[in-house]
Amino acid sequence: MSDLPKSVCITEEGPREGFQIEKGPIPTARKIELIDALSRTGLDHIQIASFVNPKLVPGMADADQVVQGIAPRPGVAYTALWLNEKGFERALKHANRLALAGTIQLCTSEKFLKRNQNRTMEQQLSGQHAIVALYEAHGVPVKRGSVMAAFGCNFEGDIAVERVVAIVEKILDVAKEHSVTLQYVSLADTMAWATPLAVKRVVGALRERWPDLEIALHLHDTRGMAIANACAGLEMGVTRFDASVAGLGGCPFAGHAGAAGNVCTEDLVFMCREMGIETGIDLDALIECAQLAEVVVGHPLPGSVMKGGTLEKFRA
Repeated sequence: MSDLPKSVCITEEGPREGFQIEKGPIPTARKIELIDALSRTGLDHIQIASFVNPKLVPGMADADQVVQGIAPRPGVAYTALWLNEKGFERALKHANRLALAGTIQLCTSEKFLKRNQNRTMEQQLSGQHAIVALYEAHGVPVKRGSVMAAFGCNFEGDIAVERVVAIVEKILDVAKEHSVTLQYVSLADTMAWATPLAVKRVVGALRERWPDLEIALHLHDTRGMAIANACAGLEMGVTRFDASVAGLGGCPFAGHAGAAGNVCTEDLVFMCREMGIETGIDLDALIECAQLAEVVVGHPLPGSVMKGGTLEKFRA
């Protein structure tokens, strides 16, 4: 086990994770209201939209309007998700408002990849070379690698640690071929198969193979394991996490109705604070954002600290 980190970086993904899976349409103005509120909490990285096919993900049909409607705050990086060249070309139109950065993304599960992007593993790998070349042509830096379904798949079952290591090696090979140095590699628990032990096994195997490789965790909470998995990551020295305010969101292609969003941001910040780990985030302001998120979506959300509050009033 590594020493606990002194500080962590949290990427807020609620506006993208959450609004992509909500059943009913959410007014663009309410989406912008939540993003602007999150911008005032100390979060320095917020993923605000996906440039994807609106027929498949209707909750992102207004992505362009959302990006143009926010009030950018100095020191906050606003980013978006895309899965192919067409999505990237849409993002490029907002280069004056978005912090554009490329990702080399592979998946451990061909069956999920087929559902999520309609590609085979071979097509996905060759596609990464093509899109990295496109990033280079437009002067967009490639900063991270990403492994989808890093801990298990609803369509292929358990994913061997060795397969994750092999996928990361392919990502690093693509980066090397294009003379790219990645800042980190993100492990996505896309369908919520991770447990604390699995997190430690996979992170440990990657650290054994590449001791200096920085690792990030993208943890879904479908089975209530996300905060425990984040704690396991902290114990392994992981310093980067994706999170979702109030527990918003889920993957629309995960194959079950109970797909949940990322680890809840305010729950993660609370845990870090109690462990003496700095996040740079105003927890009280973040709780207000979580409560606003419930109003925006019009139904209860699973976050815990937004309901239970912090311990400060009891300590006082």
